[in-house]
Amino acid sequence: MAGLGKLVKQAQKMQKGIEALQTQLEAKEIEVTSGGGAVKIKISGTGRFVSLALDPEFLKEDAKLVSETVLAAIQDAAKQSKEFNESEMKKVTGAFQMPGFG
Repeated sequence: MAGLGKLVKQAQKMQKGIEALQTQLEAKEIEVTSGGGAVKIKISGTGRFVSLALDPEFLKEDAKLVSETVLAAIQDAAKQSKEFNESEMKKVTGAFQMPGFG
């Protein structure tokens, strides 16, 4: 079963690639702004929120507007991080083809 040995080597190579990618994703910071720059969020490529900054003038606005804007920024940041993560992961795992599943 020479094919099995090749498959195991591919899996090991992919595992190493995933581990390296996870380190890179954790270091990658994505900045998202909302409300014309009133809300700034930084999130890692793994989905860990790094920072949140709010313009003090923005906090003087209606509480409902502030809440909605912050929530929208959080949702956008999470979405961008997830999409970036999935895109980068496909680059590593996309080359791995299991026989019969291609």
